[in-house]
Amino acid sequence: MTVHLLGIRHHGPGSARAVAAALNELRPDIVLIEGPPEADKVVGLAASEEMEPPVALLAYAMDDSTRAAFWPFAVFSPEWQAIKYALAADVPVRFCDLPAAHQFASSGREGRRGVSMDPLATLANAGGYDDPERWWDDVIESRRDGAEPFTVIADAMRELRHDEEASGREAQREAYMRTVLRKAIREGFERIAVVCGAWHVPALEAPLPTAAHDARILKGLPKRKVACTWVPWTHGRLAAASGYGAGITSPGWYHHLFTAPDQITTRWLTKVAQVLRAEDLPVSSAHVIEAVRLADTLAALRERPLAGLSEVTEATRAVLCNGNDVLLNLVTREAVVGELLGSVPGETPQAPVAADLAAQARSLRLRRDATERVIELDLRKANDLLKSRLLHRLRILGVHWGVPAADERRAQGTFREMWKLIWDPGLEVELVAAGAHGTTVVGAATTVMLKVAADSSTLAQITAALEKSLLADLSDALPDLLQGVDTRAAADADVGHLMEALPALARSSRYGDVRGTDTAGLGTVASRMVSRICAGLGRTVHGLDPEAANAVQQLIDGVQDATALLAEEVRAEWLRTLEGLSDRPSVPPLIRGRLTRLMLDTSRLPDHEIALRLGRALSPGTPTVDAAGFVEGFLAGGGLLLVHDERLLGLVDAWLGAIPDDAFVEVLPLLRRTFGTFAAPERRTIGARAKVLADPGSVVVANDDDLDAELAASVLPVVAQLLGV
Repeated sequence: MTVHLLGIRHHGPGSARAVAAALNELRPDIVLIEGPPEADKVVGLAASEEMEPPVALLAYAMDDSTRAAFWPFAVFSPEWQAIKYALAADVPVRFCDLPAAHQFASSGREGRRGVSMDPLATLANAGGYDDPERWWDDVIESRRDGAEPFTVIADAMRELRHDEEASGREAQREAYMRTVLRKAIREGFERIAVVCGAWHVPALEAPLPTAAHDARILKGLPKRKVACTWVPWTHGRLAAASGYGAGITSPGWYHHLFTAPDQITTRWLTKVAQVLRAEDLPVSSAHVIEAVRLADTLAALRERPLAGLSEVTEATRAVLCNGNDVLLNLVTREAVVGELLGSVPGETPQAPVAADLAAQARSLRLRRDATERVIELDLRKANDLLKSRLLHRLRILGVHWGVPAADERRAQGTFREMWKLIWDPGLEVELVAAGAHGTTVVGAATTVMLKVAADSSTLAQITAALEKSLLADLSDALPDLLQGVDTRAAADADVGHLMEALPALARSSRYGDVRGTDTAGLGTVASRMVSRICAGLGRTVHGLDPEAANAVQQLIDGVQDATALLAEEVRAEWLRTLEGLSDRPSVPPLIRGRLTRLMLDTSRLPDHEIALRLGRALSPGTPTVDAAGFVEGFLAGGGLLLVHDERLLGLVDAWLGAIPDDAFVEVLPLLRRTFGTFAAPERRTIGARAKVLADPGSVVVANDDDLDAELAASVLPVVAQLLGV
């Protein structure tokens, strides 16, 4: 009986190549792999032709889906190569790490490992390297031939662990690994291969501690019922930047190292050139040739066996990107990291909600992509409407596969939706968690909304839930939510609460029209709410301090937008109320300015009355702070008024010029807050027009630096055609 310990680093192409070669040479009759033993039941699925890495094992506690973990594998992962070998050779393959059942049941106080140094850093320093990653890359990952590395790795780790004794969770893991190894020996296997992290090799070497010793370490460990399955994974999720503990910096580069048959540098830089050409950048074959020469020369100068990532990156920056780091970042994102999404077989066991989502996605032809894409839905089309409902239901469940591509409020009452779709493998855990609410997407989402209807303490919360339910077409939740809205609206005497809740209610009424949802009575509830708001608005806006006035102004803007979606008589009642308050002295200047602007926008007051009010607010007798508040409220939301109304611009300009120096310092923050909301072109135009006011003989000349001649020339043919030239 012989035990072969193959110490590896997770996700390393050199390690993967070495493991594959060693297993083909050793021909073991069982393969043990570091990983959760719960996966033994599903490991056979890796033999399916539909299984395409990167993939991951997902284990989760069945009574608490927040306790979950992934074990990812890429094609260049040594463990994946070991799994593929065992399944192809028809020999048993088992996982030998501490079961997830114990890991998920623990309190987390055990500690990860009792290690006093970074093993890679120590070995790299001994080899004369100041970068542990570059040392490992030179010694292991970039190797394509030569002697197997496992004996040397074992010697190195044995020396590093000479005075180290595992403790806490690390001791439990290694005790369990030895337990699985002893079981394989007792079962009579003659040639046992163990693929594990290099650090664990000394702990698994003969002579092993007694079984009683390991039993004491594992005695009394709590346990939890755990489920395990396969899920698709991405290269981006393998990257260290994603927060993955065993992550690597360059999954795309490692994939290339493992899969390229020869001419590693040439093939890689050709791929980089393709990435840049896809962005319409001029990269020729001569660029690639020079980049290859530079990378190989750098590797020779640095005495490296092969041009590594640092060499090809420097060659890319210097030759293909002309020193442009923005382009280099593009290459890093598209090639060095890459965004490859794996796939799992259709027969893979899934949580009920996940299985329902997969079936619906196939039916609606919604494919899961690891790269972001934007789709446009026309709600008048049955298939697009179903897609919209599915995406909204998933958002209720916290599964944000799709995110609205623009502010939803800008498209109320239309038949068009834009969504940004990107599939993150981490969403698999959210799908498992959704199973606590039901077995289907619609059932789980309905349960969540019914819970909101029962538990919501505020009117705004329940109207927001009603809006979500209408978007998601959760018909079983609507009666309870509608009843909740009516009940809470009748009982809530706080005008601020009513104003906060009305926009969602108004949008819900409009959505009912657009989507064909029956929301009878919703408009009546909204109408009653507007009447109560109008009755109490005068008290609400009386004598507010600046901070409270700003909050109420935002609520007024929300109601203003909401009433545009309701019946004309409701809108008229609201505007009459605003008109009556717009010139009341007890109303804070900020709100009076805003109400006056709304009267202008809705043509409720003639222009000369607006000019009179503005002139009065900006007169020398008005305190400067009050005048600044009025201007802020009046101009909030854009500076086009000042661009197009020279009389208004003159009033504001004269007022600004008359502010005393000491008062100007006081009102400057208010002015900056007001003018800072204007778009840059608006600010430039306002400044130019103000210059003409100060010097009527001056001429405004466009700044050539701001003119994009190429862009301007591109529209001239269209303008000429419109003018009939």
